[in-house]
Amino acid sequence: MRLIAGPACDKFGSRWVFGGLLLLGALPVGLAPLIKNATGLYISRFFIGILGATFVPCQVWCTGFFDKNIVGTANALAGGWGNAGGGVTYFVMPAVYDAFVHHHGLSSGVAWRLTFVVPLICIIACGIGLLVLCDDTPTGKWSERHLQVQENLRNQGVDSSPEATVVDLPGGITDRAEITPSGGSDDMEKNSHSSKKNAALFENEGQLSRTEMLELAKGETVTGPNFKEMMKVSISPQTIFHVLTYACSFGGELAINSILSSYYLKNFPSLGQTGASNLAAMFGFLNVINRPLGGVVGDLVYKFGNRNLWLKKGWISACGLLTGALLILIGRLDSHHLPTFVGLLVLMAVFHEAGNGANFALIPHVHPRANGVLSGLTGAGGNLGGVVFAIIFRFMDSGTNYAKAFWVIGCMHIGLNLLVCWIPPLPKGQYGGH
Repeated sequence: MRLIAGPACDKFGSRWVFGGLLLLGALPVGLAPLIKNATGLYISRFFIGILGATFVPCQVWCTGFFDKNIVGTANALAGGWGNAGGGVTYFVMPAVYDAFVHHHGLSSGVAWRLTFVVPLICIIACGIGLLVLCDDTPTGKWSERHLQVQENLRNQGVDSSPEATVVDLPGGITDRAEITPSGGSDDMEKNSHSSKKNAALFENEGQLSRTEMLELAKGETVTGPNFKEMMKVSISPQTIFHVLTYACSFGGELAINSILSSYYLKNFPSLGQTGASNLAAMFGFLNVINRPLGGVVGDLVYKFGNRNLWLKKGWISACGLLTGALLILIGRLDSHHLPTFVGLLVLMAVFHEAGNGANFALIPHVHPRANGVLSGLTGAGGNLGGVVFAIIFRFMDSGTNYAKAFWVIGCMHIGLNLLVCWIPPLPKGQYGGH
Protein backbone atom coordinates (compact mmCIF):
# COMPACT_ATOMS: atom_id res chain seq x y z
CA MET A 1 0.00 0.00 0.00
CA ARG A 2 2.88 2.40 0.70
CA LEU A 3 4.19 1.81 -2.82
CA ILE A 4 0.79 2.84 -4.19
CA ALA A 5 0.27 5.73 -1.77
CA GLY A 6 3.51 7.46 -2.81
CA PRO A 7 2.74 8.02 -6.51
CA ALA A 8 -0.90 8.74 -5.60
CA CYS A 9 0.29 11.66 -3.43
CA ASP A 10 2.16 13.13 -6.40
CA LYS A 11 -0.86 12.64 -8.66
CA PHE A 12 -3.83 13.64 -6.50
CA GLY A 13 -2.31 15.47 -3.54
CA SER A 14 -1.35 14.04 -0.17
CA ARG A 15 -4.40 15.39 1.71
CA TRP A 16 -6.86 13.42 -0.39
CA VAL A 17 -4.74 10.27 -0.22
CA PHE A 18 -4.37 10.69 3.55
CA GLY A 19 -8.09 11.16 4.15
CA GLY A 20 -9.04 8.42 1.72
CA LEU A 21 -6.76 5.88 3.39
CA LEU A 22 -8.11 6.75 6.84
CA LEU A 23 -11.72 6.28 5.78
CA LEU A 24 -10.90 3.14 3.79
CA GLY A 25 -9.01 1.70 6.75
CA ALA A 26 -11.96 2.45 9.02
CA LEU A 27 -13.99 -0.23 7.21
CA PRO A 28 -12.02 -3.30 8.41
CA VAL A 29 -11.74 -1.74 11.89
CA GLY A 30 -15.51 -1.35 12.02
CA LEU A 31 -16.09 -4.87 10.70
CA ALA A 32 -13.60 -6.50 13.10
CA PRO A 33 -16.30 -7.19 15.77
CA LEU A 34 -18.04 -9.51 13.28
CA ILE A 35 -15.12 -11.97 13.29
CA LYS A 36 -16.07 -15.52 14.28
CA ASN A 37 -12.90 -17.56 13.60
CA ALA A 38 -9.14 -17.38 13.11
CA THR A 39 -9.44 -16.95 9.35
CA GLY A 40 -11.59 -13.88 9.85
CA LEU A 41 -9.00 -12.50 12.25
CA TYR A 42 -6.21 -12.94 9.70
CA ILE A 43 -8.26 -11.25 6.99
CA SER A 44 -9.22 -8.38 9.29
CA ARG A 45 -5.64 -7.77 10.39
CA PHE A 46 -4.49 -7.82 6.77
CA PHE A 47 -6.92 -5.09 5.69
CA ILE A 48 -6.42 -3.02 8.84
CA GLY A 49 -2.83 -2.79 7.58
CA ILE A 50 -4.14 -0.29 5.01
CA LEU A 51 -3.89 2.30 7.77
CA GLY A 52 -0.13 1.81 7.92
CA ALA A 53 0.14 3.40 4.48
CA THR A 54 -1.10 6.73 5.91
CA PHE A 55 2.49 7.33 7.02
CA VAL A 56 3.43 8.20 3.42
CA PRO A 57 0.89 11.01 2.78
CA CYS A 58 1.57 12.27 6.31
CA GLN A 59 5.26 12.83 5.51
CA VAL A 60 4.60 14.15 1.99
CA TRP A 61 2.00 16.59 3.29
CA CYS A 62 4.35 17.89 6.00
CA THR A 63 7.12 18.30 3.43
CA GLY A 64 4.89 20.55 1.33
CA PHE A 65 4.14 22.92 4.21
CA PHE A 66 7.60 23.51 5.65
CA ASP A 67 10.85 25.03 4.41
CA LYS A 68 13.84 22.73 4.01
CA ASN A 69 15.54 24.44 6.97
CA ILE A 70 12.90 23.01 9.32
CA VAL A 71 11.23 20.18 7.38
CA GLY A 72 13.20 17.50 9.21
CA THR A 73 11.78 18.63 12.54
CA ALA A 74 8.24 18.81 11.14
CA ASN A 75 8.38 15.37 9.53
CA ALA A 76 9.98 13.82 12.60
CA LEU A 77 7.40 15.28 14.98
CA ALA A 78 4.53 13.97 12.84
CA GLY A 79 6.14 10.56 12.41
CA GLY A 80 7.19 10.33 16.06
CA TRP A 81 3.69 10.97 17.35
CA GLY A 82 2.43 8.42 14.85
CA ASN A 83 4.85 5.77 16.11
CA ALA A 84 3.97 6.64 19.69
CA GLY A 85 0.35 5.78 18.88
CA GLY A 86 1.42 2.14 18.87
CA GLY A 87 2.64 2.57 22.44
CA VAL A 88 -0.60 4.26 23.48
CA THR A 89 -2.56 1.33 22.06
CA TYR A 90 -0.75 -1.06 24.41
CA PHE A 91 -2.35 0.78 27.34
CA VAL A 92 -5.66 2.17 26.03
CA MET A 93 -7.15 -0.91 24.37
CA PRO A 94 -6.59 -3.27 27.36
CA ALA A 95 -7.89 -0.56 29.71
CA VAL A 96 -11.10 -0.17 27.68
CA TYR A 97 -11.48 -3.96 27.54
CA ASP A 98 -11.02 -4.28 31.31
CA ALA A 99 -13.59 -1.52 31.90
CA PHE A 100 -16.20 -3.37 29.85
CA VAL A 101 -15.51 -6.66 31.66
CA HIS A 102 -15.04 -5.52 35.26
CA HIS A 103 -17.26 -2.43 35.46
CA HIS A 104 -20.03 -3.26 33.01
CA GLY A 105 -20.19 -7.03 33.48
CA LEU A 106 -19.79 -7.90 29.81
CA SER A 107 -18.40 -11.22 28.66
CA SER A 108 -14.91 -11.38 27.18
CA GLY A 109 -16.29 -12.12 23.69
CA VAL A 110 -18.50 -9.03 23.72
CA ALA A 111 -15.98 -6.76 25.43
CA TRP A 112 -13.16 -7.12 22.91
CA ARG A 113 -15.58 -6.44 20.07
CA LEU A 114 -16.88 -3.24 21.67
CA THR A 115 -13.30 -2.12 22.31
CA PHE A 116 -12.86 -1.55 18.57
CA VAL A 117 -15.37 1.31 18.76
CA VAL A 118 -12.65 3.54 20.26
CA PRO A 119 -10.17 3.43 17.34
CA LEU A 120 -13.06 3.46 14.85
CA ILE A 121 -14.35 6.80 16.16
CA CYS A 122 -10.84 8.29 16.21
CA ILE A 123 -10.06 7.19 12.65
CA ILE A 124 -13.34 8.46 11.16
CA ALA A 125 -13.12 11.78 13.01
CA CYS A 126 -9.55 12.37 11.83
CA GLY A 127 -10.34 11.39 8.25
CA ILE A 128 -13.39 13.63 7.92
CA GLY A 129 -11.73 16.51 9.76
CA LEU A 130 -8.69 16.30 7.52
CA LEU A 131 -10.76 16.40 4.32
CA VAL A 132 -13.13 19.15 5.49
CA LEU A 133 -10.90 21.50 7.47
CA CYS A 134 -7.40 21.30 5.97
CA ASP A 135 -5.67 22.76 2.90
CA ASP A 136 -3.86 20.87 0.15
CA THR A 137 -0.85 23.19 0.09
CA PRO A 138 0.18 26.50 1.71
CA THR A 139 -0.91 28.32 -1.45
CA GLY A 140 -4.25 26.62 -2.11
CA LYS A 141 -5.53 23.69 -4.13
CA TRP A 142 -3.23 20.90 -5.24
CA SER A 143 -4.38 21.32 -8.85
CA GLU A 144 -3.21 24.96 -8.76
CA ARG A 145 0.16 24.41 -7.09
CA HIS A 146 2.06 25.38 -10.25
CA LEU A 147 0.36 28.77 -10.58
CA GLN A 148 2.10 30.30 -7.58
CA VAL A 149 5.47 29.19 -8.92
CA GLN A 150 4.67 30.68 -12.33
CA GLU A 151 3.68 33.94 -10.64
CA ASN A 152 7.01 34.00 -8.80
CA LEU A 153 8.81 33.43 -12.09
CA ARG A 154 6.91 36.31 -13.67
CA ASN A 155 7.84 38.56 -10.75
CA GLN A 156 11.47 37.71 -11.47
CA GLY A 157 11.05 38.70 -15.11
CA VAL A 158 10.67 35.17 -16.47
CA ASP A 159 7.67 34.69 -18.76
CA SER A 160 5.04 31.99 -18.23
CA SER A 161 4.69 31.07 -21.88
CA PRO A 162 3.93 27.47 -22.89
CA GLU A 163 7.61 26.64 -23.33
CA ALA A 164 8.23 27.93 -19.80
CA THR A 165 5.52 25.79 -18.20
CA VAL A 166 6.62 24.52 -14.82
CA VAL A 167 4.42 21.43 -14.73
CA ASP A 168 2.29 19.83 -17.38
CA LEU A 169 -1.08 21.03 -16.13
CA PRO A 170 -3.86 23.00 -17.85
CA GLY A 171 -4.33 26.70 -17.24
CA GLY A 172 -2.08 29.69 -16.92
CA ILE A 173 -1.30 32.25 -14.31
CA THR A 174 -4.28 34.38 -15.34
CA ASP A 175 -6.67 31.52 -14.49
CA ARG A 176 -6.14 32.02 -10.76
CA ALA A 177 -9.11 34.00 -9.48
CA GLU A 178 -7.54 34.76 -6.10
CA ILE A 179 -4.94 37.10 -7.55
CA THR A 180 -7.40 39.36 -9.37
CA PRO A 181 -8.62 42.66 -7.87
CA SER A 182 -12.16 41.27 -7.65
CA GLY A 183 -11.14 39.04 -4.75
CA GLY A 184 -11.80 40.05 -1.16
CA SER A 185 -9.24 41.94 0.88
CA ASP A 186 -8.45 38.87 2.97
CA ASP A 187 -7.78 36.79 -0.14
CA MET A 188 -5.56 39.50 -1.64
CA GLU A 189 -3.60 39.86 1.59
CA LYS A 190 -3.16 36.09 1.90
CA ASN A 191 -2.02 35.77 -1.72
CA SER A 192 0.39 38.70 -1.35
CA HIS A 193 1.93 37.06 1.71
CA SER A 194 2.25 33.72 -0.12
CA SER A 195 3.83 35.41 -3.13
CA LYS A 196 6.45 37.19 -1.03
CA LYS A 197 7.19 34.03 0.92
CA ASN A 198 7.60 31.82 -2.14
CA ALA A 199 9.59 34.41 -4.07
CA ALA A 200 12.39 33.74 -1.60
CA LEU A 201 12.99 30.48 -3.45
CA PHE A 202 14.50 32.44 -6.30
CA GLU A 203 15.91 35.40 -4.40
CA ASN A 204 18.08 33.11 -2.28
CA GLU A 205 19.67 31.61 -5.38
CA GLY A 206 21.45 34.83 -6.34
CA GLN A 207 21.67 35.95 -9.96
CA LEU A 208 20.37 33.08 -12.05
CA SER A 209 19.76 32.96 -15.76
CA ARG A 210 16.25 32.52 -17.16
CA THR A 211 16.95 28.87 -17.99
CA GLU A 212 18.37 28.20 -14.52
CA MET A 213 15.30 29.76 -12.87
CA LEU A 214 12.99 27.60 -14.97
CA GLU A 215 14.95 24.45 -14.21
CA LEU A 216 15.00 25.30 -10.51
CA ALA A 217 11.24 25.86 -10.50
CA LYS A 218 10.63 22.59 -12.33
CA GLY A 219 12.95 20.76 -9.97
CA GLU A 220 11.07 22.00 -6.91
CA THR A 221 7.51 21.48 -8.19
CA VAL A 222 5.89 18.09 -7.57
CA THR A 223 4.43 16.44 -10.67
CA GLY A 224 2.49 13.27 -11.31
CA PRO A 225 5.42 11.19 -12.67
CA ASN A 226 4.89 8.67 -15.45
CA PHE A 227 6.08 5.08 -15.27
CA LYS A 228 9.46 5.84 -16.83
CA GLU A 229 10.14 8.63 -14.33
CA MET A 230 9.04 6.44 -11.42
CA MET A 231 11.42 3.69 -12.51
CA LYS A 232 14.26 6.21 -12.82
CA VAL A 233 13.60 7.41 -9.26
CA SER A 234 13.22 3.84 -7.98
CA ILE A 235 16.65 2.65 -9.15
CA SER A 236 18.64 5.77 -8.30
CA PRO A 237 21.45 5.26 -5.74
CA GLN A 238 19.88 7.89 -3.47
CA THR A 239 16.62 5.93 -3.33
CA ILE A 240 18.51 2.73 -2.55
CA PHE A 241 20.30 4.53 0.29
CA HIS A 242 17.04 5.65 1.89
CA VAL A 243 15.27 2.33 1.38
CA LEU A 244 18.08 0.32 3.00
CA THR A 245 18.76 2.69 5.89
CA TYR A 246 15.05 3.02 6.67
CA ALA A 247 14.68 -0.76 6.43
CA CYS A 248 17.26 -0.93 9.21
CA SER A 249 15.85 1.82 11.42
CA PHE A 250 12.08 1.45 11.08
CA GLY A 251 12.15 -2.22 10.10
CA GLY A 252 14.32 -3.08 13.08
CA GLU A 253 11.98 -1.12 15.33
CA LEU A 254 8.95 -3.06 14.09
CA ALA A 255 10.64 -6.41 14.65
CA ILE A 256 11.94 -5.49 18.11
CA ASN A 257 8.51 -4.20 19.15
CA SER A 258 6.98 -7.55 18.25
CA ILE A 259 9.29 -9.63 20.50
CA LEU A 260 10.38 -7.22 23.24
CA SER A 261 7.67 -8.22 25.70
CA SER A 262 8.65 -11.89 25.32
CA TYR A 263 12.34 -11.00 25.73
CA TYR A 264 11.59 -9.17 28.99
CA LEU A 265 9.52 -12.10 30.23
CA LYS A 266 12.24 -14.61 29.34
CA ASN A 267 15.04 -12.73 31.15
CA PHE A 268 12.86 -11.44 34.01
CA PRO A 269 10.00 -13.91 34.72
CA SER A 270 9.09 -12.07 37.92
CA LEU A 271 7.71 -9.18 35.85
CA GLY A 272 4.74 -11.19 34.70
CA GLN A 273 2.97 -10.69 31.37
CA THR A 274 1.54 -7.27 32.27
CA GLY A 275 4.81 -5.89 33.64
CA ALA A 276 6.77 -7.16 30.64
CA SER A 277 4.24 -5.64 28.22
CA ASN A 278 4.32 -2.29 29.99
CA LEU A 279 8.12 -2.09 29.83
CA ALA A 280 8.08 -3.18 26.19
CA ALA A 281 5.54 -0.47 25.35
CA MET A 282 7.99 2.17 26.53
CA PHE A 283 10.18 1.37 23.52
CA GLY A 284 7.43 2.68 21.25
CA PHE A 285 6.63 5.62 23.54
CA LEU A 286 10.20 6.87 23.24
CA ASN A 287 9.41 7.84 19.64
CA VAL A 288 7.75 10.97 21.04
CA ILE A 289 11.26 12.19 21.89
CA ASN A 290 13.70 10.18 19.80
CA ARG A 291 12.23 10.45 16.32
CA PRO A 292 11.85 14.26 16.56
CA LEU A 293 15.42 14.34 17.89
CA GLY A 294 16.58 12.77 14.63
CA GLY A 295 14.85 15.46 12.58
CA VAL A 296 15.98 18.32 14.82
CA VAL A 297 19.64 17.28 14.68
CA GLY A 298 19.35 16.87 10.90
CA ASP A 299 18.03 20.42 10.57
CA LEU A 300 20.67 21.82 12.92
CA VAL A 301 23.64 20.29 11.10
CA TYR A 302 22.13 21.54 7.83
CA LYS A 303 21.64 25.05 9.19
CA PHE A 304 25.01 25.44 10.91
CA GLY A 305 26.92 23.39 8.33
CA ASN A 306 26.42 25.89 5.49
CA ARG A 307 23.48 23.88 4.06
CA ASN A 308 25.74 20.89 3.41
CA LEU A 309 23.55 17.87 2.72
CA TRP A 310 26.43 15.48 3.38
CA LEU A 311 26.00 16.38 7.05
CA LYS A 312 22.33 15.34 7.02
CA LYS A 313 23.30 12.13 5.28
CA GLY A 314 26.18 11.54 7.69
CA TRP A 315 23.76 11.83 10.62
CA ILE A 316 21.61 9.05 9.11
CA SER A 317 24.65 6.78 8.74
CA ALA A 318 25.89 7.62 12.25
CA CYS A 319 22.51 6.64 13.73
CA GLY A 320 22.59 3.35 11.83
CA LEU A 321 26.14 2.47 12.88
CA LEU A 322 25.62 3.37 16.54
CA THR A 323 22.35 1.42 16.59
CA GLY A 324 24.12 -1.61 15.16
CA ALA A 325 26.90 -1.41 17.75
CA LEU A 326 24.40 -1.18 20.62
CA LEU A 327 22.30 -4.06 19.26
CA ILE A 328 25.43 -6.22 19.20
CA LEU A 329 26.26 -5.15 22.76
CA ILE A 330 22.75 -5.98 24.02
CA GLY A 331 22.79 -9.35 22.28
CA ARG A 332 26.24 -10.36 23.49
CA LEU A 333 25.62 -9.30 27.10
CA ASP A 334 22.09 -10.72 27.28
CA SER A 335 21.84 -9.03 30.66
CA HIS A 336 19.66 -10.45 33.44
CA HIS A 337 20.11 -7.28 35.50
CA LEU A 338 16.95 -5.24 34.86
CA PRO A 339 18.42 -1.70 35.20
CA THR A 340 21.30 -2.60 32.85
CA PHE A 341 18.97 -4.22 30.33
CA VAL A 342 16.52 -1.29 30.33
CA GLY A 343 19.34 1.27 30.20
CA LEU A 344 20.94 -0.34 27.15
CA LEU A 345 17.57 -0.60 25.39
CA VAL A 346 16.79 3.06 26.07
CA LEU A 347 20.22 4.15 24.78
CA MET A 348 19.82 1.98 21.69
CA ALA A 349 16.32 3.38 21.11
CA VAL A 350 17.73 6.93 20.99
CA PHE A 351 19.76 6.23 17.85
CA HIS A 352 17.43 3.57 16.44
CA GLU A 353 14.39 5.85 16.43
CA ALA A 354 16.35 9.04 15.68
CA GLY A 355 17.43 7.30 12.47
CA ASN A 356 13.80 7.34 11.31
CA GLY A 357 13.53 11.09 11.80
CA ALA A 358 16.96 11.70 10.27
CA ASN A 359 15.93 9.83 7.12
CA PHE A 360 12.91 12.00 6.46
CA ALA A 361 14.94 15.13 7.16
CA LEU A 362 16.95 14.42 4.00
CA ILE A 363 14.26 12.88 1.78
CA PRO A 364 12.56 16.24 0.93
CA HIS A 365 15.82 17.32 -0.76
CA VAL A 366 16.06 14.21 -2.94
CA HIS A 367 13.92 13.95 -6.09
CA PRO A 368 11.61 16.84 -5.01
CA ARG A 369 9.55 16.47 -8.22
CA ALA A 370 8.66 12.92 -7.14
CA ASN A 371 8.70 13.27 -3.37
CA GLY A 372 5.69 10.98 -2.99
CA VAL A 373 7.32 8.19 -4.99
CA LEU A 374 10.51 8.36 -2.92
CA SER A 375 8.57 8.57 0.36
CA GLY A 376 6.44 5.58 -0.61
CA LEU A 377 9.46 3.49 -1.59
CA THR A 378 11.28 4.41 1.62
CA GLY A 379 8.23 3.64 3.76
CA ALA A 380 7.80 0.30 2.00
CA GLY A 381 11.47 -0.40 2.67
CA GLY A 382 10.76 0.03 6.37
CA ASN A 383 7.98 -2.56 6.22
CA LEU A 384 10.19 -4.94 4.26
CA GLY A 385 12.92 -4.56 6.86
CA GLY A 386 10.39 -5.42 9.55
CA VAL A 387 9.54 -8.67 7.76
CA VAL A 388 13.20 -9.62 7.24
CA PHE A 389 14.19 -8.93 10.85
CA ALA A 390 11.08 -10.70 12.16
CA ILE A 391 12.14 -13.79 10.21
CA ILE A 392 15.57 -13.59 11.85
CA PHE A 393 13.93 -13.54 15.29
CA ARG A 394 11.72 -16.44 14.24
CA PHE A 395 14.54 -18.75 13.17
CA MET A 396 17.04 -18.15 15.97
CA ASP A 397 16.65 -21.39 17.96
CA SER A 398 12.97 -21.69 17.00
CA GLY A 399 12.24 -18.09 17.97
CA THR A 400 13.56 -18.22 21.53
CA ASN A 401 17.15 -16.93 21.23
CA TYR A 402 16.37 -13.22 21.22
CA ALA A 403 19.91 -12.26 22.27
CA LYS A 404 21.48 -13.96 19.25
CA ALA A 405 18.96 -12.31 16.93
CA PHE A 406 19.82 -8.92 18.42
CA TRP A 407 23.51 -9.15 17.60
CA VAL A 408 22.88 -10.66 14.15
CA ILE A 409 20.55 -7.76 13.33
CA GLY A 410 23.15 -5.36 14.72
CA CYS A 411 25.75 -6.76 12.32
CA MET A 412 23.29 -6.27 9.45
CA HIS A 413 22.72 -2.65 10.50
CA ILE A 414 26.44 -1.92 10.41
CA GLY A 415 27.00 -3.79 7.14
CA LEU A 416 24.12 -2.17 5.24
CA ASN A 417 24.93 1.34 6.47
CA LEU A 418 28.59 0.99 5.49
CA LEU A 419 27.53 -0.41 2.12
CA VAL A 420 25.63 2.76 1.14
CA CYS A 421 27.43 5.49 3.09
CA TRP A 422 29.42 6.58 0.02
CA ILE A 423 26.34 7.51 -2.06
CA PRO A 424 26.02 11.30 -2.63
CA PRO A 425 22.95 12.88 -0.98
CA LEU A 426 21.60 14.24 -4.29
CA PRO A 427 21.67 12.88 -7.86
CA LYS A 428 24.39 14.42 -10.00
CA GLY A 429 23.31 17.59 -11.81
CA GLN A 430 19.94 17.85 -10.03
CA TYR A 431 18.25 21.27 -9.91
CA GLY A 432 16.34 21.94 -6.74
CA GLY A 433 16.47 20.16 -3.43
CA HIS A 434 19.36 22.15 -1.95
